[in-house]
Order: sequence, then C-alpha cells, then structure tokens
Amino acid sequence: MHILPRKVWRLLLLVTLVVLPPSAWAQDWMQPVTVDPDALVWKDNPTLPKGAETTVVAGDPSKPEMFVVRAKWPPNYRIPPHTHPNVEMVTVLAGTVFVAEGDKVEIGKGKMMKAGAFYAMPVGHPHYVWTGSEGATVQVQSIGPSAIEYVNPADDPRTQQ
Repeated sequence: MHILPRKVWRLLLLVTLVVLPPSAWAQDWMQPVTVDPDALVWKDNPTLPKGAETTVVAGDPSKPEMFVVRAKWPPNYRIPPHTHPNVEMVTVLAGTVFVAEGDKVEIGKGKMMKAGAFYAMPVGHPHYVWTGSEGATVQVQSIGPSAIEYVNPADDPRTQQ
C-alpha cells in the first residue's frame, strides 16, 4: 500500500475546503422553482433610466447567489454605457435589442439581437443597449451580488432628481 506524503494530504484538504463550500452554498438556496408568468410582479427599477420595469424570477440579485431577473424595455429605450461587477448573461425573450461595447455610445456599432438571441458580458466590461420601435423583454442570469455602474456618473438615474 502506498501512503501519500503529508504535503499532498494538506494540498487535498485545501482544495476540498476551497471547492466544496461554493457548491454547498449553491445547494442551500436552490430548490425546485416554477414560475407562472402571470404571477410576476413588475416594478420600476431606479437603477435604470425611466421606463424600464423589472421582476425577480428566482434568487436575490443583492446576495452572493444565482439569480434570474427579467426586464421590459419600452420602444426606443437606451441604457447608457455601464459595467457590472458580475458576468451578465442575457437572453432576449421578445422584441429586438441592440448591444454594443465601449464607454461611448456609437449606434452604428451595435449588434442586433432578436428574440431567442443570447449575449454575455464579462465582469467590468463597458457596454450599452437600446431597443428599436417595438421595445423588448430580456432575461438576465448571473451570480450576485449584482449592480450597475454608469461610465458617466451623470447618466446614473439614481443621481437625477
């Protein structure tokens, strides 16, 4: 029988302590979830420009856990350049969304995303979005805590009274 050296055991213990807790934490909050779309409560979102409505489908975006949020954006709606402290994974559920990268709005650089399209933005990656004449509904999935930071602080609706 071969016995592992003490250093190997310590390394295995360290890896177990680092890897196991996040998966255990995820299992603590994750229970089977079913959501009837008619039961969703849509609210104005003060972190987004006026006109957006959001609803939390599952989880809590303010906590370090997985969450799902939906947003409705009206026609000709724009969210100025901004970043997030987490990876943002977005599915377009209805309508058309235009997505562009960068810290300055350049409408011609946007990529058109129709219903069914998916995009993901890395942590801290400046981007901006807008809708066309029909508006859109999107679903955002990520791991919190989530936030939005506008590249230009003057664009932040929380500071506009």
